[in-house]
Amino acid sequence: MSYTVAIVGRPNVGKSTLFNRFLEQRKAIVDDISGVTRDRQYGIAEWNGKPFNLIDTGGFVPQSDDIFEVEIRKQVKIAVEEANAIVFMVDVATGITDLDDAMADMLRRSTKPVYLVVNKVDNGQCELDATEFYSLGFETIYTVSSISGAGTGELLDAIVAPITQADIDGILAQEELPKFAIIGQPNVGKSSLLNALVGAERTIVSDIAGTTRDTIHTHYNLFQKEFILIDTAGLRKKTKEKEDLEFYSVIRAIRAVDEADVCLLVIDAVNGITAQDVNIFSLAARKGKGIVVLVNKWDLMNKETNTARDYEAKLKQKIAPFTDVPILFISAKEKLRILKAIEIGLEVYDSKKRRIPTSQLNEVMLKAIESYHAPVVRGHAVKIKFVTQIPTHVPSFAFFTNYPDDIKAPYRNYLENQLRSKFNFKGVPVRIFFRKK
Repeated sequence: MSYTVAIVGRPNVGKSTLFNRFLEQRKAIVDDISGVTRDRQYGIAEWNGKPFNLIDTGGFVPQSDDIFEVEIRKQVKIAVEEANAIVFMVDVATGITDLDDAMADMLRRSTKPVYLVVNKVDNGQCELDATEFYSLGFETIYTVSSISGAGTGELLDAIVAPITQADIDGILAQEELPKFAIIGQPNVGKSSLLNALVGAERTIVSDIAGTTRDTIHTHYNLFQKEFILIDTAGLRKKTKEKEDLEFYSVIRAIRAVDEADVCLLVIDAVNGITAQDVNIFSLAARKGKGIVVLVNKWDLMNKETNTARDYEAKLKQKIAPFTDVPILFISAKEKLRILKAIEIGLEVYDSKKRRIPTSQLNEVMLKAIESYHAPVVRGHAVKIKFVTQIPTHVPSFAFFTNYPDDIKAPYRNYLENQLRSKFNFKGVPVRIFFRKK
């Protein structure tokens, strides 16, 4: 990974606020209550033309038995190991606490550069109060107000000073990688799938719905395959979004769909495909994303000879009319067919990016049009003379005809099916436009 900076500290010192400020976007969810950030979250920040990876972490609480605080502690330690430099945040309003001492004790043993950042310093008195943090044993203190941005320029100058051209090239290459979003309802196994794919505890997994809150980006580079995996919060019905936190988690998940090239829709094999799964599928299709449907927890199903075939038929019936979608039966827990899911996802990505030469497109499609003409309109023959692919993010095709407004849905569907069968757009929404010749 390229040059990476991790932001660490106890809960509620303003780590996610600083993370958002460095990224110049509201990527991490921020709230006054403790424990909002759970998994480590990645973003790419830039200062003075130097980009770098930034990691936001949950609040570090040593010796806690709380199920989430134990897992957050693991995530913080992984982030510290991954990082080239560490931003250690403390809060001038509360002064030095036992939790700060415990974090400082851990960081003093690290050989990596540590930037001690005293947050919420927005007046002269706070500047004086910040001097007590020299007792933590770090050479330099940076006083900032992450909410207003005061003092962050000096901190960023220090952070980007060691960044080399090789680091910058690495970041730029990373931004060009395919992006796969793992989407679905709560508790279908999205985070378990991510952890199984990367072979590490990348995200916190529990039976409690809503465990994942932020969208979690992971750089996957194994088995000669490289892409970005995005784990998202579960998308549930609007009536069930009772907390602000949950509302913002859902907003982040929808943004992750916008950002992704391909969506891996995870559904629970035991519960079957529900109306909400169909809504999530439709959302991804409307946004023009490649889609792979992963039926998780297949190991828990009682199987007979044609169980998978019948299950797939019912599923396609529910997601009609867009049924040309890869469907794979997996188990994230047992690691069953999860690498196959990645292979199919990359195939869908390639299909989405495919550009068909105009000569080849016309040769194939005009034959299909000749074998089945569009219905006659008001006594006039509808003639399609030319086809071309439009340069958009979603495969889109313009058919030039003498009566563009009179071609109805059945013939549009016929042309789409011909495009799919001849050029393999499996799992990719295809858009068709009729234009005046």
